Amino acid sequence: MDTATRKRHPHDDAPHTVAAFARLSHLSDGPERDTLRDELVRAWLPMAERIAGRYRGKGEPFEDLRQVAALGLVKAVDGYDPDRGHAFESYAVPTITGEIKRHFRDHMWTLHVPRRIQELRNRVRVALRDLSGPGSDRRPGIAEIAEYTQLSEEDVRIGLEALDSFAALSLDAGTPGEDAGMTLAGLLGECDAGFDLVVDREAVKPALRTLPERERTILYLRFFRGMTQSCIAEQLGVSQMHVSRLISASCATLRERVLDDAA
Repeated sequence: MDTATRKRHPHDDAPHTVAAFARLSHLSDGPERDTLRDELVRAWLPMAERIAGRYRGKGEPFEDLRQVAALGLVKAVDGYDPDRGHAFESYAVPTITGEIKRHFRDHMWTLHVPRRIQELRNRVRVALRDLSGPGSDRRPGIAEIAEYTQLSEEDVRIGLEALDSFAALSLDAGTPGEDAGMTLAGLLGECDAGFDLVVDREAVKPALRTLPERERTILYLRFFRGMTQSCIAEQLGVSQMHVSRLISASCATLRERVLDDAA
């Protein structure tokens, strides 16, 4: 391999495809062009797999990364213009790398996060790495990160929050401390029906005051003392059927008045 070829292709295994790309750029759509395009993709596929290998062990199956890299290679072959004077590799490498990084942005988040926030996270992450230095535990401040990244302090805060929220914990995950067997789900609060009961009681009080005393007494014995209709009827000296009718009529009246007040 001559010196000029080595300069244009930094990797020793780079295939010689200059002539093939020149011919591809002048072919019209059709079987001949498709065949040559497939040959070029196969020739450069080892380079795409080598780039995918850089991201091995970062949370995505390597087979998926190979497929994404191959897709990026196809895009590079389709978009490359040899007339610009640059080697194919100088165009293909960033194209394939960008496709892999886009895959990570779109698939590695547990929850859907807007792309702008993902990009803020990445810029803040790089700034933290660069400003902290290797082996350092120092965490740069928000103002320092903002100056380094040329972001606003508010955007830096958003990036830091996204940095700490890349993956969600399972509700079945255990909690730190001495509470053995306690999960995150066990620490979550829940709606207290008692609050709704307080609201309902306060809402119905004005309407209750408008009922006759006997109806108020019946409702009190039934809903606050928990007495049955038969016991109420016996205590008041009326029939159980009459108590039932009074309860139904009183509840309908209360409902109507409460709704009128709310309106």
